[in-house]
Amino acid sequence: MPLHYESCTFRYPRTSRPVLDRLDLEFSPGHTVLLGPNGAGKSTLLSLGASASKPQSGLVRYGRLDPASRRHLRAYRRKVSWLPQRPGFLPGLTCREHVAYVGWLKGMREREAWRAAPEAIERVGLTDKINNKIKTLSGGQQQRIAIAQALVHDAELLLLDEPTVGLDPHQRRRFLDLLTSLRGTVHVIVSTHDIGDIDQAFDEVVVLESGRSRFSGAVEDFAAHAQPDCAPGRRLESAYASLLGATE
Repeated sequence: MPLHYESCTFRYPRTSRPVLDRLDLEFSPGHTVLLGPNGAGKSTLLSLGASASKPQSGLVRYGRLDPASRRHLRAYRRKVSWLPQRPGFLPGLTCREHVAYVGWLKGMREREAWRAAPEAIERVGLTDKINNKIKTLSGGQQQRIAIAQALVHDAELLLLDEPTVGLDPHQRRRFLDLLTSLRGTVHVIVSTHDIGDIDQAFDEVVVLESGRSRFSGAVEDFAAHAQPDCAPGRRLESAYASLLGATE
């Protein structure tokens, strides 16, 4: 738990090299940060985890749920929520209308989704914007509404793909505070290139490179890969560089 990949291989059409190559990986409960260079397969990994894509071989499971099974798929998608890099919005809707609509798409009854939307919006700190149209929000506020739509149907696992892209330092700080507030209620896997303060919001680190896992473990174990002479406050960056450099 919460998410397990078993011998997963995935390649895009008309490409010979797989993005993921017989990947075996099990994410731990809690908050995990997914690191890796561009092209490492992070977005593909999360897309598979969200059941938006299917592996050519191998399987993905959340607990005992297998999204490849039609019998499990609906329950799987209720428990696992995905926020892609470029979430889609219906700009003419209000925040409440939009979040409720996404809940309905996830299988909630219309009235149930309408009632659940305010709580999801409150969790991301935007109750004062609940009746504002999406198009009037700032980029950071839209990102938080995207997280609210991922929370509205009581998902147990959130898959967030580069959720801090385009956020200024203040907005990023609010995002990290939001992650902290979700501890103990949902599992979270966040793909990012921003590693400076991952020790404040995450329990585990996974490093992906060329479709394979190079590291999976606690933040403290990840930091232990830093060079002994690295500058104070740069241990995490040094550890990341050391892990990737070791494969070159």
